[in-house]
Amino acid sequence: MSLIDKIPNLPNLSKIMPNKIKVYAFVGPSGTGKSYRAQMVASEKNVNFIIDDGLLIKDNQVIAGESAKKAPTKIETVKHALFYKEEEKQEIIKALKKYKPESILILGTSDGMVQKIAANLELPEISDTTYISDVATQEEMQTARRIRVTEGKHVIPVPTFEIKKDFSGYLLDPLQIFKTKGRGNQPYISEKSIIRPTFSYLGNFTISDTVFRQILEYLVIKTPGIHKVQKIRVDNFGEGAKLYMEVTIVYGFNVYEGIKEFKDKAKKEIEKLTAMNVEEFEVVVKNIYVPEANK
Repeated sequence: MSLIDKIPNLPNLSKIMPNKIKVYAFVGPSGTGKSYRAQMVASEKNVNFIIDDGLLIKDNQVIAGESAKKAPTKIETVKHALFYKEEEKQEIIKALKKYKPESILILGTSDGMVQKIAANLELPEISDTTYISDVATQEEMQTARRIRVTEGKHVIPVPTFEIKKDFSGYLLDPLQIFKTKGRGNQPYISEKSIIRPTFSYLGNFTISDTVFRQILEYLVIKTPGIHKVQKIRVDNFGEGAKLYMEVTIVYGFNVYEGIKEFKDKAKKEIEKLTAMNVEEFEVVVKNIYVPEANK
């Protein structure tokens, strides 16, 4: 029994997606080049929406979800790709309701995996499946697998600038591939991002601590309830950052709600600008500034 088969389907309480959505699947073992060829398969079937490793992609743009490849372990990666958590599932369902796709392509490592993804997202049953062996030679699959195993490289079928906003692991090479076999046999350009997930990264990536400090100091200026920063400590381990701050707040500032809101905003901003995970973020209120007493 595979790792995927051990994870049960989420309860499917109701089919909220319209039955007119045609669901396609693209199946192949991990590391054989599915994501690399996903846009080609989608184009041939006149599909604009792709689900791949936790992401919902529309025409080269991530519109919902987070990459499963940023998960710290393989089991978490599988759960994320299957939309096992209710909040992850609901985010994708909400996006599907908004965009109302007529068809969608689901990528997976087995028939069972794509079926579970469709069921968890309350989509209709898969009507057509393409296998990696239908579109790639044995030699191409072996080459892709060798690169995955020896170099830890993965492909996500979106441009680099898109995945940079979402993925907080390590960006490697953008690939721009000119294809001549597409919708209506018209040429098209397909850009992809090659990444290494956190759990299989083979090198180091660091950003100066000054970058984190400057981002935090700027956000403090934009937060009226925080008077000033007293201390910032950054522990940067390459795979993520642990942040510690001591601040002086303005009297009357709602400490619990205000600091929580600041931490959430700062975490999102740092991950967006640096493409790194914020593993821990501690903010300690050391003093209170009373404006009347300082006139």
